[in-house]
This record gives sequence, structure tokens and C-alpha cells, in this order.
Amino acid sequence: MAKHQNKIEKLISELCPNGVRYGNLGEICDIRIGDRLEKIQMKKTGEFPVYGGGVNITGYYDEKNANANTITLGRRGTIGYINFIKTDFFGTSNLFFLENWHKDIDPRFAFYALKVQEPQLMISKKIGAQPAIDKPQLEKIKIPIPPLAIQEEIVKILNNFTELETELETELEARKKQYKYYRIKLLTFNKRERVEWLTLGDIGKVSMCKRIFKNQTSEKESIPFYKIGTFGKEANAFISEEIFNKYRQKFSFPKKGDILLSASGTIGRRVIYDGKPAYFQDSNIIWLEHDESKVLNKFLYYFYTTVKWQTEGGTIQRLYNDNFLKIKVPLLDIDEQRHIVSILDKFNSLINDISIGLPAELEARKKQYQYYRNKLLTFNEYAS
Repeated sequence: MAKHQNKIEKLISELCPNGVRYGNLGEICDIRIGDRLEKIQMKKTGEFPVYGGGVNITGYYDEKNANANTITLGRRGTIGYINFIKTDFFGTSNLFFLENWHKDIDPRFAFYALKVQEPQLMISKKIGAQPAIDKPQLEKIKIPIPPLAIQEEIVKILNNFTELETELETELEARKKQYKYYRIKLLTFNKRERVEWLTLGDIGKVSMCKRIFKNQTSEKESIPFYKIGTFGKEANAFISEEIFNKYRQKFSFPKKGDILLSASGTIGRRVIYDGKPAYFQDSNIIWLEHDESKVLNKFLYYFYTTVKWQTEGGTIQRLYNDNFLKIKVPLLDIDEQRHIVSILDKFNSLINDISIGLPAELEARKKQYQYYRNKLLTFNEYAS
């Protein structure tokens, strides 16, 4: 990296010692909107991938409306998201196409220069019935235009970073598939095996926190109160320490290590209670109160991923206590449970813990890439 950076610094001192010119997108490329395409018109397979605003392919179509190596920008949906698509494709009306760049600009360099501005673009949306970025707003965005030799050197460096990220992401995806395979294998028991099965009702009872009313919550930070919408995320409501201390002593409250489970909305979402002060929405967030001499909490945490939840309800699905307690769990020896947990913990850490393994390396590479991208794409503007 230092070698390349020194080369760029040398080029800058030789080719543009007084700064570089900046240009508005409306002056240095053509900007057009993609074409409307109904979901029913898309296919599962086809010649040309369809992009509709984000990074993922949304389907396939028999015609293209954009060529390979086109920069797209999310107009609706994932507003402001910038992508560089390397194949011919079909882009929907949720996208802007940035194409036919001025001869002094390498489109790959323009892509990286725009990526620096992506966070601002994502929040600078036009407010209306359907938030969007409009074309006049896009035309005013400025990017630096250093000499092509500098652009090409910067592209080489940043391409190396993105290729390494792609390799790590591919390896991480392979590990996730491997983890899923072993999780299913370790937690699937053939009926011919001599395994005793008990219902959750045989080993414990459903517990939940005392009901909290809206007038007991506030937006001021005190004790986090997790509703079903914020369960496993960041709390946006809080209760007083007075209510928290009174209710956890007087009513049901999870102990550290209990497996909290969502019983409405996205059924079966799991959170291991870490023992920190927090309160949870009654009936929507439950846990099994039981003696761990038969079934370990951490074993339940993994076993829950294999359960086909029997839900009821209309628009909002719900897991009722009776259905929850009827779920059968294998009664394994505690040492065998610990062994299974140990294996799955290692896999889980390898693919999810950002402090170790592949996630840590990937996170480090992303931060390194962003640092050098911002550093390499910061130029003094030439004052004519």
C-alpha cells in the first residue's frame, strides 16, 4: 500500500501540484432513469439480471436496457445506493444510470469517488409520498477529476481491497453453510435412536414479564424496555428504575442465560438474556422457566432453530403458550448437550462474532478500505 501511495503522491506533485478540477455529474456523464418492469414480467432464470435499487438481483428478463460496467444509483427503494454492474443487465425505474462518461474520467474511478458520498446521498432524499432523489439534485453532485494516470492507480489499489473483501465474504458464506449443516446434523435424531422425548411443558413453564403500559414508558434513557419490534435490536422506549426494581422482584423476570423468544411477529427470534437491566414486553416475549439439570438453556437456544412453530392468528401470527409447551425436545445426557453446544458455539463465533475469526478480519478489511478510499479520494480543488 505504501508503495502505491508514494507513487500517487509523486504523480500528484508532477501532474496536478495546484489541485484538481471538480465536475458536476450533469456535465461529465449522461444520467437517465431505468424502465418500469412489473414483478410478474420477471423470471427466475434468464439472459439478463434485473436490478431494482439495491445490490441484489431481483429476477431475470429477456431484454437488457444497460450495458456492462454501468454505474447505478438508487432512485427509490435503497435511495442513494451506488453500484457498479459488470455485466449487461436490465435496470428498473428505481434506478438512475450514470453512463457515457467524459473521456477524462475512468468510470471505475467515478464509482469509488461517488461511494465516498453515498452516506450523504442516502439521507438527502426528497420528502414526499414516495421519497426519492430527483435528477436535478443528482446533476449537482461533484466529484474530483485528477489526471487519468492517478485515477487508474487509485482504482488498482481500491480494486485489491474489494477483491479481498469478496474472497472473505465468499469464505464466510461457505462457513455459514457448513454451520447450518452441522447444526441440523447434531440436532436431528432418528426415531430408531433410543432418545427420550419430553415436551417443554414436562420440563418447565412459560414465563413473561409483567405488562407495561404505554404511559409507564418514556423516550428518556433509563431502563431499556424491549417491545416485539425492537427485540434483539436497540430499545426505543424506557421505564423508570423504580418500576423496574419493583416488577422484577414481585413478578416473573428472566435470569441470566435464559433464552428469550419472540411469540408474535417473527416467531422464534432468540436472545440470550445477558443479565443487564432491561425489561421485555409481556406475552410477545417469553422464556421457558425450568431446571437446567434436564435441559441446558444453551442447548434450547440451538434446538429452537429446528422447531416448526405452530402459530395461530390472523394478520399478526402468534405463538400461544399451549402450542409452545407441546413442543418436544430430546432428553439427552447433560454431557452430550454440552458437547453439542460446544461445537455449535465455535461455529457461531466463527461466523458471527466480529471480535474473532472471519467476521473480525472482514470488519478490519472494510474499515481499512474505507480509510484508504477516503484518503485517496480527497484532493485539493484547483482554483482557476
